[in-house]
Amino acid sequence: MPKIKLQKNIPLAEYTTFQIGGPAKYFFNAKTIEDLIQAVEFAQSKSIAWFILGGGSNLLISDQGFDGLVIRARNSGCKIQGKKIIAEAGVKLSNLVKFSIKSELSGLEWAVGIPGTVGGAVKVNAHAFGSNFNDLVKNIRKENEIILSVELELTKGNKEKSQDLLKEYIKKRKHSQPLEYPSAGCVFRNPAGQFAGQLIDQCGLKGRKNGGAEVSEKHANFIINSRNAKARDVVGLIDLIKEKVKEKFGVELEEEIEYLGF
Repeated sequence: MPKIKLQKNIPLAEYTTFQIGGPAKYFFNAKTIEDLIQAVEFAQSKSIAWFILGGGSNLLISDQGFDGLVIRARNSGCKIQGKKIIAEAGVKLSNLVKFSIKSELSGLEWAVGIPGTVGGAVKVNAHAFGSNFNDLVKNIRKENEIILSVELELTKGNKEKSQDLLKEYIKKRKHSQPLEYPSAGCVFRNPAGQFAGQLIDQCGLKGRKNGGAEVSEKHANFIINSRNAKARDVVGLIDLIKEKVKEKFGVELEEEIEYLGF
């Protein structure tokens, strides 16, 4: 097996949209599919805990960091086959949207502004404005349960119409989301037939602070890093929100974000 050159004690905050998190004991940039496979095989052979990091959205990393190997997916190959796009796991969604429009394909415009990667989008079924990523997925290439690449089926589009859609979605995001602050996106899943943000708002929690973390005044399902927040600040707010919503509505909110190192 080729040797994997690992970095040690790399701070993870800069690799997340929350800008929160301690160091990874080991860190590796996987620039190809082969790199991804080899890094996971290496970790397994050494019994090292491992985690694949995409765009770092939808993620809260512990202040203590992660006592294992963080493999950053940076494999970014992308090609067209008719109305299909085959994209590797490390492709940024923002680049995928641009690539699809340039190729006169439509169906991904809604994903503009989502700061993740293709692999992460499949894993969490990225969604916005009533559309879901996995509705477009026709095939997933995996090995050892690792997402390596995906095949997406789109429709024939028009560049000008797609650009107009982009502007509309960007405008909606700016109006409804606190994009000026670091965050992990929506913290909680929407309960059946309800909106988590509305429930949180109705508990009077907009603007509630804990250390450097704050429930957004603009969208209550966002916790923002308003001033050098720690992971423990965010966890404190999450616990408070869950408690108050359960108390008032009898609803158990479930986190949409993933935890690492806790």
